[in-house]
Amino acid sequence: MGKTALATPLYISFAWILMVSYQFFTQTAVTTVVTRFATFWPALEGWLMSRIDMIIFVYAFAWVFVLSSVIPSFILGKERSVLVQFLVCLTLTFLAFFVQDLLTSYGYDPIDNLSGLAMLLDNPILAVAYLSIPYDLMLSLDIHSRSRRNKKEQEKVVSVYTEGAAKEE
Repeated sequence: MGKTALATPLYISFAWILMVSYQFFTQTAVTTVVTRFATFWPALEGWLMSRIDMIIFVYAFAWVFVLSSVIPSFILGKERSVLVQFLVCLTLTFLAFFVQDLLTSYGYDPIDNLSGLAMLLDNPILAVAYLSIPYDLMLSLDIHSRSRRNKKEQEKVVSVYTEGAAKEE
């Protein structure tokens, strides 16, 4: 419990930064990729540009899904109720608004500082890398949980086998 209590502020801070920044960065990254893609395949430019809001929504949803799944898992652990996870996500959302308002009231606008970082996403390679982060996280977490599950199943089989062998002796 002590480690969790110490790590929770770090996770909340990290979640706040991501919750505030993902919308701004996602729009910039998607626009960069669509614009660059349209130079290679001009026939798709009109179609992609007419659907850019939907594309931004899908990538933003991926960020929200990852953030609302991963951050509470780190804070609460694997065994958590849906209601507790909802309350943690709701708290993180309110903290994001509260901290942003608090910083703005003291003359520090985090969005102004994020716009300088967003210029990095004008590079198509960095934009693609940024847009792939939530999908890479989901894939790696899925692979990790499957390997952990398989390892537990193998340990269970070995345990049953060794118990059976011990009884026969």
